[in-house]
Amino acid sequence: MALFPVILCGGAGSRLWPVSREQYPKPFMRLADGQSLLQKALLRATSLEGVTEVLVVSNRDLFFTLVDDLREVEVTDVSVSFVLEPLGRDTAAAVAAAALQVARTHGEDAELLILAADHLVADQAGFQSAVGKARELAREGKLVTFGIQPTSPETGYGYIEAEGSKVLRFVEKPSPEKAREYVDSGRFFWNSGMFCFTVSTLLAEMERHCPDILAATRKALDQARIAEGQGMRQIELDRAAFDRVPRNSIDYALMEKSDAVAVVPCAIGWSDIGSWNAVSTLTPADASGNRLRGDVVVEGATDCYVRADGRVVGVVGVHGLVIVDTADALLVSSRESCQDVKQVYARLKARGSEAYKLHRTVHRPWGTYTVLEEGVGFKIKRIEVKPGAQLSLQMHHHRSEHWVVVRGTAQVTADTTTSLLRTNQSTYIPAGHKHRLANPGPGPLAIIEVQSGDYVGEDDIVRFDDAYGRV
Repeated sequence: MALFPVILCGGAGSRLWPVSREQYPKPFMRLADGQSLLQKALLRATSLEGVTEVLVVSNRDLFFTLVDDLREVEVTDVSVSFVLEPLGRDTAAAVAAAALQVARTHGEDAELLILAADHLVADQAGFQSAVGKARELAREGKLVTFGIQPTSPETGYGYIEAEGSKVLRFVEKPSPEKAREYVDSGRFFWNSGMFCFTVSTLLAEMERHCPDILAATRKALDQARIAEGQGMRQIELDRAAFDRVPRNSIDYALMEKSDAVAVVPCAIGWSDIGSWNAVSTLTPADASGNRLRGDVVVEGATDCYVRADGRVVGVVGVHGLVIVDTADALLVSSRESCQDVKQVYARLKARGSEAYKLHRTVHRPWGTYTVLEEGVGFKIKRIEVKPGAQLSLQMHHHRSEHWVVVRGTAQVTADTTTSLLRTNQSTYIPAGHKHRLANPGPGPLAIIEVQSGDYVGEDDIVRFDDAYGRV
């Protein structure tokens, strides 16, 4: 039977703010080797024997970022199908949608391997061995989970109590005392959030334990928009139908209820990279216990993790801090309080700050824009457009725009006229006029945009035509 890895790419990764943001979350975070967590997940999945298709389940707003990220990875003879959710409904619906899609295209005998887009696995050979054992159990009609041999009494993970492959119970995140007791007993394993089962077993067990989730997800898939081409498939679930899917995790909705659950205990160098403390372990420590990434100058500091993205950071005479500096936000936390970074994220979201949602450089289907400066009545951006790409035909009510080409050639549509602008040439777009920017050339296009008006928010936009379906 064929194996189809399913990569779940959801969640905000709020504990890894300010690098992880709502519109550029944790799976896209680059590690020191230059690869993102999502890219590593794809390579892990495609390294398994016989894999010809991988499914990625994610928010539809991230689709073009997903495509751009995965295009950087050299994977041959494997197609990618994107199951795109219009809104989050947790992992039970995500797994159900993937299973139903595979059932339609490959039959219910197919096997699924559920992986997270934002985990790390250091031991690839051990991972492949564990998957092999899980597939054997899956063919026996089991819902298989992967239990990680604990290396410390972690309180941030759920645990699985087991005897061999038999699951005795699932346990919520424990107190430090309970976590120590679990580790010392030798019967408990970290709950990794990875699973393996046949489509037929999963659908039968969901029909038994969470039929409402399965039925509503099936309806959303029945009404989905599907597009195919260039080795990939898009399945965009219907919003109205998916909005009626009950929100629940696969653990609560199914795994903790079913009597068909089995576990594969394994030691595969797994980490969910769930905090800055976990991220820090990926960087070697110096003689003072400091773990440094970027241009960092340290004097008399010990046991600190410092990440500097783009500018010099100096650290003097402190101990046990996490310091993460990005272009538009700075995090300073004690190591002990790293789990509480998500509270900063939540407070930024509650007060309407874009810092929880967007980086200074924002990714769009056509390229990127970077806010260089902003003040009352003006905003200055650097806009980069990919070769052959174009922005929507649009209009703004409250702002005018001045464009100066600094690299490449721009095709500018202003009302009913179209013209070409080259490096050092400029144009002016008054408020209330339709316009579009495109890159007709083989190389990148970069312009400086100066916005001026009584309101320069990103929501002052009316789209009339868009190549990316955003009208």
